[in-house]
Amino acid sequence: MEIFDYDNILLLPRKCRVDSRSECDAGVELGGRKFRIPVVPANMKTVVSEDICVWLAQNGYFYVMHRFDFDNLQFVKDMKAKGLFASISLGVKPPDYATVDALMAQGLAPEYITIDIAHGHADSVKNMIAYIKDKLPASFVIAGNVATPEAVIDLENWGADATKVGIGPGKVCITKLKTGFGTGGWQLSALKWCARVATKPIIADGGIREHGDIAKSIRFGATMVMIGSMLAGHEESGGELVTDEQGKQHKLFYGMSSETAMNKYAGGVAEYRASEGKTIKMPFRGPVNETILDILGGLRSACTYVGASYLKELTKRTTFVRVQEQHNEWFEGE
Repeated sequence: MEIFDYDNILLLPRKCRVDSRSECDAGVELGGRKFRIPVVPANMKTVVSEDICVWLAQNGYFYVMHRFDFDNLQFVKDMKAKGLFASISLGVKPPDYATVDALMAQGLAPEYITIDIAHGHADSVKNMIAYIKDKLPASFVIAGNVATPEAVIDLENWGADATKVGIGPGKVCITKLKTGFGTGGWQLSALKWCARVATKPIIADGGIREHGDIAKSIRFGATMVMIGSMLAGHEESGGELVTDEQGKQHKLFYGMSSETAMNKYAGGVAEYRASEGKTIKMPFRGPVNETILDILGGLRSACTYVGASYLKELTKRTTFVRVQEQHNEWFEGE
């Protein structure tokens, strides 16, 4: 298998057949709904909040709400009351099964449920998929995270409607350092590898550093791309707002397996496990709308480089080359 990541690949342009970027459709369909861009914020407490989920749903974007120290039942009620779709996260523990029971009892089937654990190729995920499909059959089930074709095949056979690919490539994840496992450094190869066997949508999760990486993910088989650091630090994002010694504002951004997160939401790091995330400060970026529109503009521009009217055409219309480096020192130094 050929190993590469986002920094090692550039897409090759082809003849442009569209007159304007405005003609290009960067939208994607998932679970019977059309969304404006193939991007979903990471379901981390320092990235998503109730406010940002409401804004995204109101404006035609996909979201997945986090599951940490959170009332899923009330959230689904609130979203339904607003006439918006509900998209929640669950784990595989007894409280998560109780949430499914409560949702069924009250006739509140969320449109999307993401089973979100670090290593999704597991019997515990198989059992949860089966339970959701039995109790809430109308819900679109996303399961992960995984890193191999074998895992994708199993999750699809177990009943998942989409799979989430990526283990530890995110900016605040240190799984590969603590365990020796993960897709950090070869996330794009893992996506390509998994997409070859997938018959249902794949969500590429992690490793996205630049807007162009989203287009590369679509080229290599992703239907949707989950991003964390790029959407952290905004006004609507989760995470505490702090001010440094120079008076500059930042928002804390940390992985949900970090010591910070476990101290806040789990009473500390349990003796049987280790922290697999770190905490960093992200510059405060203001409203998320500006970043979202910038992503949309970049994706439309990507379409023009291969003459595609629709972003999904990148998968078949685009070839690529291997490169050694994409770092622009002159730009960075300005």
